[in-house]
Amino acid sequence: MSNLTQYDVRQAPRRWLAISALVGSLAVLAGCAHQSASSSVYTYGQAQREQIVRLGTVESVRNVVIQNERSSGAGALAGGALGGVAGSSIGGGRGQILAAIGGGLLGAMAGDAVEHQMGKAGGLEITVRLDNGETRVIAQEADVAIGVGQRVRVISGGGPTRVVPM
Repeated sequence: MSNLTQYDVRQAPRRWLAISALVGSLAVLAGCAHQSASSSVYTYGQAQREQIVRLGTVESVRNVVIQNERSSGAGALAGGALGGVAGSSIGGGRGQILAAIGGGLLGAMAGDAVEHQMGKAGGLEITVRLDNGETRVIAQEADVAIGVGQRVRVISGGGPTRVVPM
């Protein structure tokens, strides 16, 4: 009976790390709520709202990267938990503790880097000469083909400004 108790006590840190990894993974999934800079995506609150439409011609298009303003921390949390679990399986005694700590730190750094990369989207910076002579520049995701000389609608009000082909 004492061997079983001793076995359970030794497994407690691993169970805690496994639970942390599970919680971290769920946090990553929760952090995957994707913000969109697409001209084709409306939030629920933007739907059924009147918007202003202006017509114009595209003067220039430039490729840009659209980056999330800040990370949720979920990548670092999940990476740290998984790295800690992986590190804890190395060695024994104090070496195992150090490996778990090191694995957690490296995992957190890797998870943060992955989240940073996932927060990027290809975009376009579109310069439009409106029919009234004004010039507007709008950045949006590159999910709709827009080229120089193309006639477009510039839609604004009640949310982000969008450029859509006519």
